[in-house]
Amino acid sequence: MNKRKIDDLDLKILNIIQSDGKVSNAEIARQVGKAPSAVLERVRKLRKRGVIRGYECIVDHKALGRGLTAFTSVNADEAVGSASIGDRLAQFPEVLEVHYTAGRDSYLVKVRVEDTEALQGVLAKFGAVPGVRDTNSTIVLTTVKESRVIPLDIESED
Repeated sequence: MNKRKIDDLDLKILNIIQSDGKVSNAEIARQVGKAPSAVLERVRKLRKRGVIRGYECIVDHKALGRGLTAFTSVNADEAVGSASIGDRLAQFPEVLEVHYTAGRDSYLVKVRVEDTEALQGVLAKFGAVPGVRDTNSTIVLTTVKESRVIPLDIESED
């Protein structure tokens, strides 16, 4: 990936796209005060450099019957090969995130399922992964904030 510095214009564009992934190029150009062709070129370069990795549609998980969110700590046998364990955990469709962590446990896994019985089934799948020693889950009662937006500070022009 090219390590070119991200300037204030790039940050402004990224802030706009993060708040609305379907925003038009013309609207971005209007908001940043540049020509649409210049903005389009900036966005293309940000994608090429891997700064913009993709676009997502955010759906209401409860409306789709996936009302239970759990964070599961997974203690794994490092001798088995932690990368392969993480890859195996990530393959389950109920798993939204897998984080390799420092500390007592090897992984922190975010799971979204229908109910506690479905969570029990996912935990059984985790237990069948070679190298997984044990799991410990915390069930979310209420989500106060959930976002994938990266806060981007733009230097003020003094």
